[in-house]
Amino acid sequence: MTGVALDALEVTAGEDLLACYRFNTRAAKHHFCSRCGIHLFHQRRADPGQYGINIACLAGVSPYDFAEVPVTDGINHPLDSGGRFRRVGTLRFEPADD
Repeated sequence: MTGVALDALEVTAGEDLLACYRFNTRAAKHHFCSRCGIHLFHQRRADPGQYGINIACLAGVSPYDFAEVPVTDGINHPLDSGGRFRRVGTLRFEPADD
C-alpha cells in the first residue's frame, strides 16, 4: 500500500465494477473489484483525507520494484493502539540469479 490524497486517485478503467466494503467501525471504505475480488484501494480510517492504494494495481508499478517493504501487524489499528503503527518486520525481494 501507498498513500495519496483523495483527489490524486484517478480510476482509469473498470469503475463500474468497483464494490465497497466497510467493517468494524465502518469508517474506512475498502474498494475492490466485484469480478475478481482484488483489494484496490481504501479511504483510510487513520487519515480520511487519503486513499491507501494497492501498488500492484498501478500502471507501470510492480511490487518487485521495492527492495524492502515494511510490514505492520495488520491487527492493531493505530487509532486503537495509541496512534502508532506496530511494525513487525520487513519484506525483502531478492531476485533469482537465473
